[in-house]
Amino acid sequence: MTETHATISPGAPVFPAGRYGRRRAPGGERRRNLLAALVLLALVATLTVISVRLYRQYGDPVYDAQVITYTDITDTQVLVDFRVTVPAGGSAVCVLRARDRAGTEVARDQITVTARPGDRHVTSRHRLTTTARPFIGEVLRCRPPA
Repeated sequence: MTETHATISPGAPVFPAGRYGRRRAPGGERRRNLLAALVLLALVATLTVISVRLYRQYGDPVYDAQVITYTDITDTQVLVDFRVTVPAGGSAVCVLRARDRAGTEVARDQITVTARPGDRHVTSRHRLTTTARPFIGEVLRCRPPA
């Protein structure tokens, strides 16, 4: 039995026009990969800028506050001991509050604490006068003085 070969040249196949849709141009995948990489790079850059901006706005570790204790709780007051990290010899404005058992705010006060020259930590005690019996005393935030 003999095999009959078609009259197609040994190069690239030739398809009838319009039968199989439009053929892709060579190098198209490279363009798609480059476009995807550029979009990904732009997304990462945008997210980085947003992250840095939010960190500077809300996450400054230089002004870090920690409640040590809250004691001397009566119907009209709570005594809050706290520690603040500030730049060496700097100061901070801190907002303190007290809440009752239901979580309602019963006192809020803003105070300024200043570290001794060369020190980065300030330990302070502040008495909050409340409108009802407090359950907890806390430091909401500390920030640089205006």
